[in-house]
Amino acid sequence: MTGVNMRFEFYNENPAGRNVGDCTVRAISKALGQSWDATYWNLCIEGNLLKDMPSSNAVWGAYLRRQGFERDIVRDDMSVADFATENPHGTYILALSGHVVCVQDSIIYDTWDSGNEIVLYYWMKED
Repeated sequence: MTGVNMRFEFYNENPAGRNVGDCTVRAISKALGQSWDATYWNLCIEGNLLKDMPSSNAVWGAYLRRQGFERDIVRDDMSVADFATENPHGTYILALSGHVVCVQDSIIYDTWDSGNEIVLYYWMKED
């Protein structure tokens, strides 16, 4: 452990305040510093290019790859909180079972504290 403590911070960029079904858009908008609308439309364009839905793993993964992100896996049973603590610097997008969340500099940005959820894989961008 790095000695850094993670924390949760409420984040919802959705202009209508909705918080169900758009976690991928919210997480990517935070990671890239984009508006929800810009992120949504960029994922729609990527989905159209790939002939798949904007929320599919393949589509948002391809979009992140175009933005310079790389995908990696974590050790078994690592929680979001453990990941945030062990990665105190940088911007990460974590894929969970049925959810996506952004972690920046040990802060979990989400509409709920997903710290106890298990990370399946993650995306990061080298500085």
